[in-house]
Amino acid sequence: MTFPLVGVGLPIIEPLAGPDAIRRIALAADRFGFHSVGTYDRLLVPATPGWRNDAGLPEHAAFDALETLTFVAAVTEHVRLVPGVVNALFQPPVLLARRLATLDRLSGGRVSAGLGQGWLPEEFAVSGVPPARRGRGFEEYLEVLRACWAPDPVEHDGPRYPVARARIGPKPERPLPILLGAVAPEAVERAARLADGLIVAFLSWEGTEEQLRIYRDAGGAGRIVLRAGPPGTAFVEPTIVKDLGRAADLGVTEVIWDLNVAGLGVDEQLAAFEDLAFELGTC
Repeated sequence: MTFPLVGVGLPIIEPLAGPDAIRRIALAADRFGFHSVGTYDRLLVPATPGWRNDAGLPEHAAFDALETLTFVAAVTEHVRLVPGVVNALFQPPVLLARRLATLDRLSGGRVSAGLGQGWLPEEFAVSGVPPARRGRGFEEYLEVLRACWAPDPVEHDGPRYPVARARIGPKPERPLPILLGAVAPEAVERAARLADGLIVAFLSWEGTEEQLRIYRDAGGAGRIVLRAGPPGTAFVEPTIVKDLGRAADLGVTEVIWDLNVAGLGVDEQLAAFEDLAFELGTC
């Protein structure tokens, strides 16, 4: 049976999050031969009266995605580092370009830039960024990132993110692959047009198949990263190998198996990762 590459999610949500938990999971991913470790981005979780958590957000905010991966880069040797996804619009593109390039250089070229444009109104408000910056503004943002990673001098003449002719560094070891997180059809189509790959969150097989159909119909031919994990009937330990095979049949390039969403402790996660590595023959 053919399998996608497998990465694991890092424990970045309290109360499980912390340096010891993150270090242990990252070192295990390196030791067991997994391809990557992944984070995601969450500035806050609203607590205003009457706010409905329809998206199922965790009760606590997350550790910073890039700071966490910088910590992990210092204690690992092989795993790729996937911030999947950082909500890019909440920081200026030149700043994010430098942060990602610095992480890439410090890690020896192990970074893939998993990016999104954000969706939670409260996060746009605290960032001072208008939600209208989404869409075409996000497309220009990606143009600036790529300009910053290209040879100097950097220059961008755009209405939202002008960059006067300058030397901007550091440069990554090579232009970073951009993987766009997407849910809505127009976002999936944007990933097909502008990115090197797509990151989707597994909710159901039917939903995943539809997202991948939209991606390919729009001309997408890049990497497909599926973030998956319990709760649910798929990507749980008794069925994980079969589910990885099904993902491969859909053309998924990599599955980031995140057991933190199920509230599993570190020891339980490590046991599951070791079992999977044995099944896949990676350790």
